[in-house]
Amino acid sequence: MSASAPTQAEFAVSSPYNCADAIIASLISQEVEVVFGMVGGAIMPVYDALYKNQRPRHIMVGHEQGAAHMADGYARATGKPGVVLTTSGPGATNLVTGLANAMMDSVPMVAICGQVSSNLLGNDAFQEADMWGITMAITKHNYQVTDVSQLAEVMAEAFYVAMSGRPGPVLIDLPRDVALTPCDDLVAAPAVPEGYQTHHQADRQAVAQALELLRQAERPVILAGGGVITAGASGELRELAEGLGIPVASTLMGLGNFPIGHRLSLGMPGMHGTGYANLALHHSDVLLCVGTRLDDRVTGDIKRFAPGTRLIHIDIDDSEINKIIPSAVAMAGDAKPALKALWQGARAWESRPDYSAWLKQVDRWREEFPMTYQARSDVLMPQQVVRTLGRLVPDDTVVVTGVGQHQMFTAQYYPFSTPRGFITSGGLGTMGFGLPAALGAKVGRPEATVVCIDGDGSFLMNIQELTTAVRYHIGVVVVILNNTFLGMVRQWQDMFLEGRRSQTQLASPPYDQVARAFGGLGRRVSRVDELEEAINWALAAAEEKRLPVVLDVAVSPDAEVLPIVPPGAANVDFVPCQKQED
Repeated sequence: MSASAPTQAEFAVSSPYNCADAIIASLISQEVEVVFGMVGGAIMPVYDALYKNQRPRHIMVGHEQGAAHMADGYARATGKPGVVLTTSGPGATNLVTGLANAMMDSVPMVAICGQVSSNLLGNDAFQEADMWGITMAITKHNYQVTDVSQLAEVMAEAFYVAMSGRPGPVLIDLPRDVALTPCDDLVAAPAVPEGYQTHHQADRQAVAQALELLRQAERPVILAGGGVITAGASGELRELAEGLGIPVASTLMGLGNFPIGHRLSLGMPGMHGTGYANLALHHSDVLLCVGTRLDDRVTGDIKRFAPGTRLIHIDIDDSEINKIIPSAVAMAGDAKPALKALWQGARAWESRPDYSAWLKQVDRWREEFPMTYQARSDVLMPQQVVRTLGRLVPDDTVVVTGVGQHQMFTAQYYPFSTPRGFITSGGLGTMGFGLPAALGAKVGRPEATVVCIDGDGSFLMNIQELTTAVRYHIGVVVVILNNTFLGMVRQWQDMFLEGRRSQTQLASPPYDQVARAFGGLGRRVSRVDELEEAINWALAAAEEKRLPVVLDVAVSPDAEVLPIVPPGAANVDFVPCQKQED
């Protein structure tokens, strides 16, 4: 975020300047490179100012929900705030799912919505919706600009709030008459809202207490979440883990914060986590939680989660500490300096603890409960597709998913090794997230290979964004694990509802043909011997043609995501993977 404000002469606006001009001036001042959105009546003044300035770059979407998910994917891939621009009424309400998704996953976003004129507010005017009220619970903060003098400061404040502390979405509601009102101040310096506080450095006493617990520990585990990635603390995490020899479990949102192939990696814990991660957490005596809010998919039955452990909890948002599990040591602060302080303190120990017996026990659990599946020669297994893809793509590939079985197969079997290399909807679990988020990630990191692994049900929900990819030559690869079902629900019906498959079988169109109808490229894959060549073709075609490429891959309709912790059970009571038959 730039602290210097451009002069008015830098903006190609007519005199007098108005609030719409100030919106664009503020975006440029904040170094915003791209905006995702859709024009409409109430937001037209801002789009007119955008037309006159020809910056930032604008991506016109097929649906406003798609815009929100694109901004989300852009933010996660780059670390910069995603920006959305929409009109009033349905244009704004279509953002609600995307805003809630960003709020749950702590994604920085600024949404600017047009609104009916001030004199019509509260009168149920055409395309009026109370966005200030609707979004109060699903944004980090929201504003309705009712006075022209507020605008420049609100814009600067919105970006500060979205990016600082625990990131999140911020919404600005702009009545049309205010947008057209003459405005003297186009930009303001970044501002800290009154009463707004963020924690950065962890308390020294808390650091000392945490070090003492780690020094006394016999069975320590680090549980690292998405906050490690947000803080840019993956290097500090690895340094501490390797320096002390502590195994690391990465949550769904934290995948990539520690290399999956590392000898200390436990993979993902929780409902669909590895058996050895769940066992290690259950039997740990000290659990160092970093940047994770310990949600129910991680903990299972909270009363039986890690029953003998002493918890050290590091989080930038102190409201998350002691919310789920009482902490022995609470460290409210940024993960990067907190982990750095722990490693600096540990290096000063005269002798370091010997965790070798603990690591040997973890290795025995790895051998007893490996991540396996039963491969078949007559049909592709979804795990096989993910593993093959992970072997063929570059190490710095950005993988994006929708929500469902394919999401969990990806989390379990893809070899994540770098931060910001995995983008998924964690907290809200939003089907339809994958394609638009992948487009946003590719716009933000055009040099990177971006692959969306999706399901046939999830992909359909925002399929219209294929036209966005074609219009702007966004070369992403989409691999659809097509099992002809809403797979995760079907699995639960089979496992917990005596096989009553109510409304889960799909009749999806041939997605390879749909992709071609939109102007992209597509291919159907139905045999094991076709898979590798098809993936290589898709990767090359997306880069060469700069078009979306869809691989519609037929996979076993009966494959199940294992391990699984049955609902309401403790993580230690997981159903293990099926071992490969001889």
